[in-house]
Amino acid sequence: LILIGGFIQLLAGFLAFRKYDHLGGAAFLTFSALWSSYGATRVLCAAPVSGHLLNIGAGNTQGFTAGSIAFLVLNAFLIILASSFNVVLLCVTLAMELLAICFLLFTLENLPLPFEIVMLSILSVLCFYGATASLANCMFGKDLLTMGPPLFTVQSSKKDREDALPCVCPKSHRTSGLRTIAELLNTGAVCGVPTDTVYALAASCKHPQAIEKVYRIKDRPQEKPICIFISNLDQLRAAAPPISPLLWEFMENVYPGGIGCIIQKGEWLKKLGVGAGYSRVGTQDSIMIRVPDLTVLVHLIDMTGPLAITSANPSGEVDSTHHDMVISRLGHKLEGVLCDGESDEVVASTVVNCTRIDESGITIVREGCIPAGKVMQIYERVKNR
Repeated sequence: LILIGGFIQLLAGFLAFRKYDHLGGAAFLTFSALWSSYGATRVLCAAPVSGHLLNIGAGNTQGFTAGSIAFLVLNAFLIILASSFNVVLLCVTLAMELLAICFLLFTLENLPLPFEIVMLSILSVLCFYGATASLANCMFGKDLLTMGPPLFTVQSSKKDREDALPCVCPKSHRTSGLRTIAELLNTGAVCGVPTDTVYALAASCKHPQAIEKVYRIKDRPQEKPICIFISNLDQLRAAAPPISPLLWEFMENVYPGGIGCIIQKGEWLKKLGVGAGYSRVGTQDSIMIRVPDLTVLVHLIDMTGPLAITSANPSGEVDSTHHDMVISRLGHKLEGVLCDGESDEVVASTVVNCTRIDESGITIVREGCIPAGKVMQIYERVKNR
């Protein structure tokens, strides 16, 4: 059971690092090493009936003792750090310190069995409560089970926190934050923004040099086109593109949402507000247009006009699903990132070629968050109607 606990701690550490929680990751990896070392030593050194399977005498305990002391010192630093997070994490680190003391006493052959049982019981309760509270609070988005306040906090000025970031990083729920990003985009900047799928890089279609910068930031091949986002389908109607009734009906059924439609490109895009970026979005003959189902992004587009959009990740790497990922990977190359927490999806949108919808139907160019089967069901329903 102790070895299984070590594996679980290792998994928790890996997940914490994936979430860019470096303290949590370091703590859990340390716990995993301590838990596994203690468990393995306990199993190997204590025979079930007649004594030791692996003899640890007075002359060969130095390595075990040194290891347990190292755990004690390392975990002491984690205790100090945990006290600035929450009470539960602090209690877990304190319990782990007791486990390290048990390890030390065991190597010295002076571990009282009642002390070990009580310590393991306390640690089990704390770990179970902490895991349950973290899972419940994460699933429901609020503090159903309290984790306790930090014992102390490190005070820093707002200016210091801003200086630590590589670019401007306002919160999406603040009107001032939205205006800040809109002003940057309107002056030709490239910013990271949330979408209804994953995080994206955005540039104003009025500034072709900003779209060129997107290619450089991502190291994106020039032959891969960039799509545009608009805030609603009425904008497209006002531009009066030569779209058939079938295509209009299909777009009304998929917008807003995680489906992008490739349609014929034309001068009508300039009426849409694409402007000087006309030649830098889409291909020579076609353009992918999407209406996102995310209020904050729709408001942003209303303030800037159509945006050239591509996923916020270096070309060939996984999509960014949190603003922290955008900041850490590309923040030093961007003017701003609109911070909106976790993304709604873990993969990008589904892309559908609609350029020949009246002649031969639609084709799925890329299957993303919306399954290809669901897209085809929508198309068949619209066509039959």
